[in-house]
Amino acid sequence: MLKIQKFGAIDIGSNAIRLLISNVLERNDEPAIFRKSALIRVPIRLGEDVFKSKEISQENLERMIDAMTAFRLLMNAHKVTQYRACATSAMREAGNGYAFAKAIKEKTSINIEIIDGDEEAAIIAATDLHTLLSDDQNYLYVDVGGGSTEFTVYSEGKLIVSRSFKIGTVRLLNDLVSHKDWEELQQWIREHTASYDRLNLVGSGGNINKIFKLSGRKVGKPLSYLFMTQFYEELQSYSYEDRIVDLGLNQDRADVIIPAMRIYLSAMKWGRSKQIFVPKIGLADGIIKSQYLATKTDLD
Repeated sequence: MLKIQKFGAIDIGSNAIRLLISNVLERNDEPAIFRKSALIRVPIRLGEDVFKSKEISQENLERMIDAMTAFRLLMNAHKVTQYRACATSAMREAGNGYAFAKAIKEKTSINIEIIDGDEEAAIIAATDLHTLLSDDQNYLYVDVGGGSTEFTVYSEGKLIVSRSFKIGTVRLLNDLVSHKDWEELQQWIREHTASYDRLNLVGSGGNINKIFKLSGRKVGKPLSYLFMTQFYEELQSYSYEDRIVDLGLNQDRADVIIPAMRIYLSAMKWGRSKQIFVPKIGLADGIIKSQYLATKTDLD
């Protein structure tokens, strides 16, 4: 007997907001299958407001209300039975973040949870990431966002340590990451990866997904440190306009992709990693999975 449940996940980041709708398929005692039904991304850069002025602008509040209204209608049309909306770095640091969330709920009935960096990392860890990792390998998982980046060390299939740093692409664009911030990250990575002879990076986020697509590599194949270095230099040789026209990047991707590559390359260098895997998973996938697991726990 096949049972299909529909879940929604709203990821409110610093560079964009996303709605992921997934079907969860259950048949008899077989493991559940998670299948993407729809993914909508709206380029609302909340981090541009918050990291400069500490507050979200009225203009972006109105855009968010429009987007959340649309997300609500789409979830209704898809007959989503359960959803969760999580806001990360930008809304977390905004002086008016909670008032902003309240205003959106009043206008759209979408309830937004403002989560901290540790919970963000935990939700991402709820994805099927562990099934993609070999039990005899060591990994540094790097999820690059607009306002922060989450780093998680896995060894022998187990989560060892995780931490969120306020180093993100929108912050870097606005020159809001200090030398001390970089030094602290470098020290943390070196300290927690020094005992491993070989370490693979696992990257997530819209930028590394786009880099992987542009690379032309087959799904499942890693990107080498050499490729990442050369591609970083190549990207910098293009103007912002050329990245849009010649490389086909969206306007809000064409600028943040370079600071994103700087973060990934730094992590590879400090972790002594020669390659990065790109499984195309992230916060929204973790929100879907954690909701499903919660329903199973409730039933138990």
